[in-house]
Amino acid sequence: MQAAAQYDPAFNHYWALQSLYNPAASGLSGQINVQAGYALQMMGYTHAPQTMVVTADLPLWMIGPAHGVGAGFVNDKLGLFEHKKFYIEYAYHQKLWGGRLSGGVRGALLAESFDGTGVDAIDSGDPAFPTSEVNGTAFDVEAGLRYDGKSWYVGVSGLHLLAPTVKLGDSKANEFDVPRTYYLTGGYNIRLKNPLLKVQTSAILRTDLADWRGDVTARLAYNGPKGKMYVGMGYSPTISTSLFIGGDFHGVQLGYAYEIFTSGVGALQGTHEVSLGYTTDLDLFKKGKNRHQSVRIL
Repeated sequence: MQAAAQYDPAFNHYWALQSLYNPAASGLSGQINVQAGYALQMMGYTHAPQTMVVTADLPLWMIGPAHGVGAGFVNDKLGLFEHKKFYIEYAYHQKLWGGRLSGGVRGALLAESFDGTGVDAIDSGDPAFPTSEVNGTAFDVEAGLRYDGKSWYVGVSGLHLLAPTVKLGDSKANEFDVPRTYYLTGGYNIRLKNPLLKVQTSAILRTDLADWRGDVTARLAYNGPKGKMYVGMGYSPTISTSLFIGGDFHGVQLGYAYEIFTSGVGALQGTHEVSLGYTTDLDLFKKGKNRHQSVRIL
């Protein structure tokens, strides 16, 4: 059994999980930034994909704000397959041309598993189909670059640069090939006449050179004295349309998206996705209480 496909999960809240797709975003906000996402896809289908991600990053104050570090965990379950990813990352940020140029690199551990007890094969003796749960691990390397202007950003990154092959169990017949995947991301804030409103646009293009997916998103954001809210829409050509709603509640960023597939899957069998985040100042070298604040603007 060999498997090869677009490997990384595609979150509609990619703009809130920026360090997941580009390690250069680690420590970029200058604060402790924790983000989490959960997606339940294709409601009503047996063995529907379920994906969870948790990321955290912060600047290294003791060295300087130009240095950022982060870590993350991804758990992606699809049918009888389960993909896990653990990573740590480092980024360096340099002021340049009135903005900031960032570069990042991460090391990752991939853990793959396949539950062979759930296989219903006609030929039960086929070695291509394990009859028990099989597991395997591999080391991986990822890197990225990013530039942030006053109200826009653009980034490019490469994930799974080692293109590892994960051997599941003891048999060479059961291997999982992880393809290199490349990302191009960007965003721009459009200011309106009303100073409390802005349109936040973002886009992501990902490809493993065999398949690709692109997403564009626009959110109308309200930033008032009593709270922050947004509503928006997203579109992925030939795949889906998404609706967004969310805001900042007492320093906690909470968002919800519903993805409607346009490729023959019914509107009620879409994807429910939740995004949860928290950003705070926590400079141990300053006196006084820490001030809690959300700074997610793109």
